[in-house]
This record gives sequence, C-alpha cells and structure tokens, in this order.
Amino acid sequence: QVHLVESGGGLVQAGGSLRLSCAASLRTAGPYVTGWFRQAPGKEREFVTAIRWSGVSISYADSVKGRFTVSRDNAKNTVYLQMNSLKPEDTAAYYCAADPYYTGSNPLAYAYWGQGTQVTVSS
Repeated sequence: QVHLVESGGGLVQAGGSLRLSCAASLRTAGPYVTGWFRQAPGKEREFVTAIRWSGVSISYADSVKGRFTVSRDNAKNTVYLQMNSLKPEDTAAYYCAADPYYTGSNPLAYAYWGQGTQVTVSS
C-alpha cells in the first residue's frame, strides 16, 4: 500500500515557476510508477506526466512539453514536478498517483492517489 502526499502548490504569476513534490509512504518496498494529473474546475482529470521507478519519464502531455519536468529521488521516496513558464491555463489542482504496474495516462488505472495541491497562475 502507498500513501501519497503532495506539496508545493501556490499562487504564481504567469511565466513563473513552481516545484511540486509527491512524498510516498510505503508499507512495502517495491517499484512503482508515479503519475501527475491535474483537474481544473468543471473539467475532467487530465494526465500531465509519469515516471518509472528507474527515473525514466514515460511521457508528457503536449500542453506541458518543454515546460514541465518530472524527476524522482527513490532514497527519499519523493517524485518532483518542476513547472516552468507557467500559464493561466495551468491553474488546477495537481495530484500524484502511483501504481506498481500501470504506465499509461488513464487515471482510473492508478491504484493510489494523493489529496492534491492547488496551483493558481495569475495573468
């Protein structure tokens, strides 16, 4: 079982940067994939990116390519999402999710979820 806690959200002006963290508490050690998703009010949850246990990123949504970077530090059981050149349309609640097997972008397939952290980008 994996317990996830996101942090690092906040209010930032357009063009600014934020780094989100996803800290995992593992009851059992083992490799897992971590995904980042976001959900704006009135919209469906959207895939942002995912990263393998090895640290290799799986993919990025087209809307964030070149601006967002995912990384992980397994010694700290933490995954990071560096977000640069933020735009007002990046405003959303950001969630991390984990799964021992799934490597795709379907949020329904991830077994474990954090509570989310709010990112607001002002114009």
